[in-house]
Amino acid sequence: MMAGMTLDEARDLCVVLFLETLSSLSIAPRLRNAIRRSGNSLEIEGDSYAVPQSRDIRVVAVGKAAIEMAEAAAEALAGARFRGIVVAPGSAALLRAEYEYFQGGHPSPNAGSWRAAEGVLQFLENGSPDDLILFLLSGGGSALLDKPLHPSISLDDLRQFHQALVTCGANIQEINTLRKHFSAVKGGRLAERAAPATQVTLYVSDVPEHLPSAVASGPTMPDETTLEDCRRIVHRYALADKFPISIRALLESGELPETPKPGDPCFSKSRYYGLLSNQDAVGKLVELAQARGFFAEADTSCDEWEFRRAGEYLLARLDSLCREHPGPVALVSGGELSCPVTGDGIGGRNQAFVLDCVERIAGKPVVVLSAGTDGQDGNSPACGAIADGTSADRAAARGLNPEEFLRRSDSYHFFDALGDTVVTGPTGTNVRDVRILLAYF
Repeated sequence: MMAGMTLDEARDLCVVLFLETLSSLSIAPRLRNAIRRSGNSLEIEGDSYAVPQSRDIRVVAVGKAAIEMAEAAAEALAGARFRGIVVAPGSAALLRAEYEYFQGGHPSPNAGSWRAAEGVLQFLENGSPDDLILFLLSGGGSALLDKPLHPSISLDDLRQFHQALVTCGANIQEINTLRKHFSAVKGGRLAERAAPATQVTLYVSDVPEHLPSAVASGPTMPDETTLEDCRRIVHRYALADKFPISIRALLESGELPETPKPGDPCFSKSRYYGLLSNQDAVGKLVELAQARGFFAEADTSCDEWEFRRAGEYLLARLDSLCREHPGPVALVSGGELSCPVTGDGIGGRNQAFVLDCVERIAGKPVVVLSAGTDGQDGNSPACGAIADGTSADRAAARGLNPEEFLRRSDSYHFFDALGDTVVTGPTGTNVRDVRILLAYF
């Protein structure tokens, strides 16, 4: 795409770049390439694992990509004996006899999440040193699979706990630190249950690159966080009054045991392989924008920033790139932004980010799109939104005040009124969010 494109062309291109990136993020081909069966062994990313001769390989797939990952694993294991459990937000089109399927809740756990956790814990019992267990993890697993560690916590308490965490403005590491310590399955506790089997975890990362143990709250990985970290986070975000009494009482009582830490014997036969991450999405977006004639650059330094700060920074960076590089410019950003919920509206962090940009880009030849690769943004039916230099005037003509919608946490209805939501439906994967800022001339 050369200089001189119209606004409509720039908007269409922004959406196309996002959709083409989504199509490149299918996990099935990557998982099939990662696992090879060779005689009595499995080759996984170049490592060899003995296939049990008298027992089934066990498979546990949890997360938004669980169905696709479980199906790909079944194809890779063709000819071997295996059985497993699949925990996903929806139902599978193809039901394999080797798998038991559970439908959990998201973004908050439900009764299905609880039943799934009980099923997985029972499935992992009575392990042998000769067993091989494949864990297939992806984003969303924290809510889809959960059961409290302590019997005093009810399902309603668990839901209130999760809701308080995801709306307080904490980052994913802080949220998952608390989730791990109150759960019977998170923070390495599935690895603890599966020992002494050989455990192989293949995962799709929806967390920062340096925090793989935060994927699905790290059920198979050592937990570096502590109960003291939990107390600091509760104080930092004033969470105590938002938690149910059962959670507060346990945090104050000292009755909660610590999660398994690095060096714990339960991890002595564990290996971990990352298959897909936000870097894949960001890299693909840059590649696609360059192919259209843009000068394109990735900037992920604002990962986990507050959404307004990120908007100010990225638009300033876009202006700087435009001064340095004549012609159309694309700035690509990835990761997730913090966005405290301040009202009872419908929306999410991606739409809030774009809404904050509306007045910043008013009258400028700039298009901004932000969306979740899982097809979901907060409690809305959209995965994100798009805005351009005319959005502020179009909103004013309809009597829509961006700041008022932000205050109500109602970004979805703002963009829905303008016809500027981005809707894909569930994508079957989750590698965090992406943001595209285009300057066209």
